Amino acid sequence: MEKNIKLKIAGMHCVACAVSIEKSLNKIDGVNRADVNYATESANIVYSNKIVGLEAINLAIEKLGFKVVDKDESIDKIKEKEDKLLFLRLIISLIFTIPLFYISMAPMIAFIKLPYPNILSHTQDPLLFAIISFILCIPVIAFAYKFYINGFMSFMQKSPNMDTLIALGTGASVIYSVYSMYLINIGADIKPHEGLYFESAAVIITLVTLGKYLESKSRSKTNEAIKKLIKLQPKTANIIRFTKEISIPIEDIKIGDIVVVRPGERIPIDGTVIDGYSAVDESMLTGESIPVEKKMGDKVIGASINKNGFFQFRTEKIGDDTALSQIIKLIEESQGSKAPIAKLADIVSGYFVPIVLLIAIAASFAWFITTKDFNFAFTTFVSILVIACPCALGLATPTAIIVGTGKGAELGILFKNAEALETTHKIDTIMFDKTGTLTNGKPYVTDIIAKNEDYVLSLASSAERGSEHPLAEAIIRAAKGKHLALPPIRNFKNYPGYGIEVYVNDKRILLGNKKFMDKEDISIGEYEIKSNILSKEGKTSMYISEDNKLIGIIAVLDTLKEGSKETVLELNKMNIKTVMITGDNEKTAFSIAKEVNVNEFISDVLPREKSNEIKKQQQNGKIVAMVGDGINDAPALTQANVGIAIGSGTDIAIDSADIVLIKSNISDVLNAISLSKATIRNIKQNLFWAFFYNILGIPLASGVLYLFRDVLIYTRIGGGLSLILGDQFLLNPMFAALAMSFSSISVILNALRLNSFKPKNY
Repeated sequence: MEKNIKLKIAGMHCVACAVSIEKSLNKIDGVNRADVNYATESANIVYSNKIVGLEAINLAIEKLGFKVVDKDESIDKIKEKEDKLLFLRLIISLIFTIPLFYISMAPMIAFIKLPYPNILSHTQDPLLFAIISFILCIPVIAFAYKFYINGFMSFMQKSPNMDTLIALGTGASVIYSVYSMYLINIGADIKPHEGLYFESAAVIITLVTLGKYLESKSRSKTNEAIKKLIKLQPKTANIIRFTKEISIPIEDIKIGDIVVVRPGERIPIDGTVIDGYSAVDESMLTGESIPVEKKMGDKVIGASINKNGFFQFRTEKIGDDTALSQIIKLIEESQGSKAPIAKLADIVSGYFVPIVLLIAIAASFAWFITTKDFNFAFTTFVSILVIACPCALGLATPTAIIVGTGKGAELGILFKNAEALETTHKIDTIMFDKTGTLTNGKPYVTDIIAKNEDYVLSLASSAERGSEHPLAEAIIRAAKGKHLALPPIRNFKNYPGYGIEVYVNDKRILLGNKKFMDKEDISIGEYEIKSNILSKEGKTSMYISEDNKLIGIIAVLDTLKEGSKETVLELNKMNIKTVMITGDNEKTAFSIAKEVNVNEFISDVLPREKSNEIKKQQQNGKIVAMVGDGINDAPALTQANVGIAIGSGTDIAIDSADIVLIKSNISDVLNAISLSKATIRNIKQNLFWAFFYNILGIPLASGVLYLFRDVLIYTRIGGGLSLILGDQFLLNPMFAALAMSFSSISVILNALRLNSFKPKNY
């Protein structure tokens, strides 16, 4: 049996860590697919539990030096603990690195006279200087033990990562420095200070630790959307049990409990009002700032705020089934998924570290052969390893996806996966369902054409009691308004796209569209002229027959939803083709299409035929979005490149849609496209700078500028570079570490700019 599980993984330091875990998992027999996301520190794994168990999967991850977070553990608490340990490591590293850096570098800064005890000078007593440097370096290396354990374990597993680069670079520096210290001790012919890289190793570790700490703090801001949502739910609820009001933890609430809500309190769970009246602020979930009136029979959403009334409601959804939990789940799933554009970074990162190792070895060997200067060659080796870490590359896509989907959720636009977020900006055709999408979905009866209007309306209302169609609600409301008696019905049958059949007093009653009448060979006859007039007015005609004879027409009109015309107009300006697809007849569809200004309309379409119409557009090379209510339009939403469901805050788990618009505001289609464009633009910026950084950094660390040393010395540019790189124009490993660390932070800060995205009011 195939199972799908999501694991939280602690201890990843870069995208190469995620790639190494992913590779290891995908090699396991029985694992069908494993996707590891560095930014969300999670793995989505599809596996066959008949072939492999979860224990084997966990063991494979832990063998690489990472920790699978137990379900009972909080990832936030683990992260908090890791951040505290990281901060402690940083402080300890600074305590030992600062004096080490000072005694090593102060004598070399000729233009500033810094106080310096001669006894520590590498020229006065090289051995004492080497021993003190060694003593100061060892605690820094010791507290960075995880770099070495994870780095070498990943190397042994043939999945080298950032830790491998740092471990090899600093490890080689320390080992070579210890060897140089031995040569100094035995009096070998070695220049003072030459061959000692203790300060470089310590500074690299310290700077990488600083970068990781700042990166971790920055990354925590990317998940603000989920954190805010989690904090919305109250911890306790007041319920009625055994005629008494008691306060209980929210986890103990059961379906069917009666919950009491007073003014100013936050509603703890989802349910239906059974007593009382109030206005409820649902803005934190739906984005709608105006409080919504709630009376008996109305739904309430957990985490919304009761403004001024007192009411009681019966709980209907608890735990993971509540609207808030579903929203959080959708955001987590979208942030954990990978956009197609992320595959480029994954592929590059997978090959990047081994290639960097080969470049470092080749470059250092070539310089040693050319210059006979081991220190020069060794410096290039360490610099390349340190600067080439692909962290920025790995963070480029997932951080933007996290912030983009979080911002969308804040605006009431839920992207169910990263692919939807990426594809939305490519849309060139949008197909709209009519009822409930372009229109309000709350039609009203305008005309009754019949010899006995009340009789026809009562029959139609009785028949429609078993239907959930918006037109049925309009007919039932009209009958209630006239206080008509409704005869009992039997043998209710629904014919999707046509109408319904019932029996009243042994008479066969059919109620539906003209196609239904034609299908049943029922003549429209004298009603045809009036029917055509109603259609031209944009009204939907419902035909009713009794024992195969037409006895009347009920005309229903649905008003355009606020913002429909403006949204379609903006889409037309964006050169996005707009199409209305409906089951209405051609004349009615033409009237609505003309009013809303869509480019095209398709009429007389059955629900199951809508997906075929989308296929036709796709076969012509179009990237199609379908906007519908998420229920009748499910096949079409699934067929579309991007399915967009117009849904309320309690209807957000629509499986067929890729995007859910919680506010049911059609103008959010435009905001979804704009947010997608902003996110993709941000990703491309991040990828450009990440690639540019490595393309620039690796040659610089390889000593390319040394080839042009003689020319650069006599130029203004060369003078500026020499202050940073030295007379040999070679990148110091310490500067490489600093650049590597802050490249990752810059990518995250750029992604966080998406939080400033402002939706337009259309």
